[in-house]
Amino acid sequence: MSESINPCPIQLNDQGQLRHFLSTEGLPRTLLTEILDTADSFVDMSAQQVKKVPLLRGKTVVNLFFEASTRTLSTFELAAKRLSADVLNLNISTSSTKKGETLKDTLMTLRAMHSDMFVVRHSDSGAAHFIAQQVTPDVAVINAGDGRHAHPTQAMLDMLTIRRHKGEFEPLKVAIVGDILHSRVARSQIHALRTLGAAEVRVIAPLTLLPRNIESLGVKVFTDMACGLRDVDVVMMLRLQKERMQSALLPSESEFYKLYGLTNDKLAFAHPEAIVMHPGPINRGVEIESAVADGPRSVILDQVTNGIAVRMAVMSMSMSGQLAAQQSAASAEMPNE
Repeated sequence: MSESINPCPIQLNDQGQLRHFLSTEGLPRTLLTEILDTADSFVDMSAQQVKKVPLLRGKTVVNLFFEASTRTLSTFELAAKRLSADVLNLNISTSSTKKGETLKDTLMTLRAMHSDMFVVRHSDSGAAHFIAQQVTPDVAVINAGDGRHAHPTQAMLDMLTIRRHKGEFEPLKVAIVGDILHSRVARSQIHALRTLGAAEVRVIAPLTLLPRNIESLGVKVFTDMACGLRDVDVVMMLRLQKERMQSALLPSESEFYKLYGLTNDKLAFAHPEAIVMHPGPINRGVEIESAVADGPRSVILDQVTNGIAVRMAVMSMSMSGQLAAQQSAASAEMPNE
């Protein structure tokens, strides 16, 4: 949580519309609600015989993934295709970036192809923000995850899932459990939940997986699952990276599961109608037991469905915001008669 990147100024155009989507941090509640409302209109599209709308027809979306993620890449690709866009998935492992080409050189090459939108995933915090600063005014940038900084579309699909199951955010107590320290998802979830007015946001983790000054984000901190889960309405589990086990942060997977893995016994401390979420992929028997992940209170598969709808919403809104900005700039350059 140490990253202090503030992408808000370049995320909006002069009319306050979405121009790039880089972070949930700093965006107004009205805009986050607009994303959810727009996504709501796309949720049921998968059940229709024709699953496409022409909102991005003639546009080219480049999925620029410097970090592997099958689930995120596939949902962005499907979202773009359902908006009728042409899609290019750039295979970074075989691209010239592995031969010494810089990120800026790659962008210049892609710009020469007249791409309209970059969906960026990168291991470095701030990469999507950097790209948004480099692109021409007619190109939109969507952050698909950067370092430990942000994963805004994941947070918004989580918000949509919560709203569709629980309605308003104001009465809700939400617990985020697991590796808070390394999680860009947790950071984006916290900002979104606070902006949307959740009554209480809790983080539950061992001290070694809690960032310094996490309380400054407006959350309550717990190191005990029983206390942290008591009476909460939503339990948001985080994926524990297996590589963390090789450091001194945790003694073992089994020890983590014993203390912080979500079992039916621990879930009993939450509200009887609490829902369970996980961004995936799940490490069963580490973060959560199968009986909970596959149980009646799990909404994990709904998150996957809602992810496509949210990404459709963000892509369509960003492209509309870019178009409005271009029209505004063109009008300002017209000579007065």
